[in-house]
Amino acid sequence: MRIKDVLIETDLMLGPMAGVTDGAFRKICREFGLEMSFTEMVSAKGLVYGDKGSLELLSIADEEHPVGVQIFGSDPEFMEKAARLLQERIQFEILDINMGCPTPKIVKNGDGSKLMTDLERAQKIVDRVAKVSKKPVTVKMRTGWDETTDYLGFARGMESAGARMLTVHGRTRNQMYSGKADWTKIKAIKDTLKIPVVGNGDIFCLEDAIEKKKFSGVDGLMIARGAQGNPWLIREIITYFKTGEVLAPPTPKEIYEVIMRHFDLIVREKGEYRGMVEMRKHIGWYVKGMKHASSVRNEINRASNFQEMHRALVQILDID
Repeated sequence: MRIKDVLIETDLMLGPMAGVTDGAFRKICREFGLEMSFTEMVSAKGLVYGDKGSLELLSIADEEHPVGVQIFGSDPEFMEKAARLLQERIQFEILDINMGCPTPKIVKNGDGSKLMTDLERAQKIVDRVAKVSKKPVTVKMRTGWDETTDYLGFARGMESAGARMLTVHGRTRNQMYSGKADWTKIKAIKDTLKIPVVGNGDIFCLEDAIEKKKFSGVDGLMIARGAQGNPWLIREIITYFKTGEVLAPPTPKEIYEVIMRHFDLIVREKGEYRGMVEMRKHIGWYVKGMKHASSVRNEINRASNFQEMHRALVQILDID
């Protein structure tokens, strides 16, 4: 798949997830063969006003390319200013605009998926950002604010405004993350547009990826929650689409080694205390579905130091 001059040979991307896709997590995923990832979404106003927290989200390693930066906001002027500022400060390949985030604290300001209720404003944002950006501008959207949204009209509006790729999550904002992603609507968008369309939603195993790509005919897939605690899924999907081979699931020892690698990366990035706090949720995802996982998660959440956390982890994975 090609987005202007950016080539992504595996047709697989890691979606931006607030509080999840930091530098450590993105690096883990790249070690499993991922070519393209995005930063956590960053506030356009935060960037323009020099907010420290917003700037911290833009830490990108030299080896982490191609990479996309995702910004959110509903003020065309601030979105344009943020695009200009980003080009001056960091190296990246794709500038993505978030029009899909469903969380109340985002939509109450008119940002994220709320923009799907105002096509004119959404087009103005894409148009102004695309005119100043030297990088291809893309949009991540949902299949609507609710079932009444003209999602095909909105998708066409993004293309005509200058978007070079559209990523579509197959749920409306009203659904949040409940129910099932509607890949029939994703397919309809793919059949309507000339620009690349990437499908997103409910890709939790290899079979999901195979089925959804075949059904929809999308140019690429975006994995998000399915990669939480399971970066092996990235390698499974890439390997299958390249060779047809179905890989074996990871052993407990392999899971342990990746958790330790992840822990090391997050501590280097954020320090031991903050790294340990943030690693709790990741470990919870890594051990999900295992015997006694619930009790071990509780122990990990109570752990006050690395040794206590490590002891609980070794127990559930039965590592010598």
